Amino acid sequence: MSAAIRRLGSHDAVSFKAIRLEALKANPELLRSTFELEDKLDVAWFAGRLQNAHVMGAFCDAELVGTAGFSIQEGAPNAHKGRLFGMYVRSASRSRGVGRLLLNAVLDVARKNVELIQLSVVRENRPARRLYESVGFVEYGVESKASKYGDKYYDEALMALEVSNFS
Repeated sequence: MSAAIRRLGSHDAVSFKAIRLEALKANPELLRSTFELEDKLDVAWFAGRLQNAHVMGAFCDAELVGTAGFSIQEGAPNAHKGRLFGMYVRSASRSRGVGRLLLNAVLDVARKNVELIQLSVVRENRPARRLYESVGFVEYGVESKASKYGDKYYDEALMALEVSNFS
């Protein structure tokens, strides 16, 4: 699958909100939020989020089919670390390399800005964990009961990659 990857800007807020709400409807446990909470937020809130974080978008035929965010941690003792967040690819575009393209784009940005990139991923999400492991992310811990939806708890694997180890 051919996908164009670029940083999302405030002008992408409508598309970003739509894909985010789709993801939250389908799998809220993967994003640690809820559809009900974010559906109430206006497009200006999403535009602000895109201005304040580095969010990459994957486009196929001008349609936003995936997102992945990157932020640098604040404060001098933590500024050497970045965080990958909000990775989501629409179901119709999965298993076609879109996730890898998004991940590589985030890692390209990270390489220029931080020494270490961290993420958390639902332990049961094997496809995502395999993708992260394939570029060198290593699990360094587990957050038990990281989130709860209904009566079900979800543990999250905490993973990190020394950016200099990514090529």
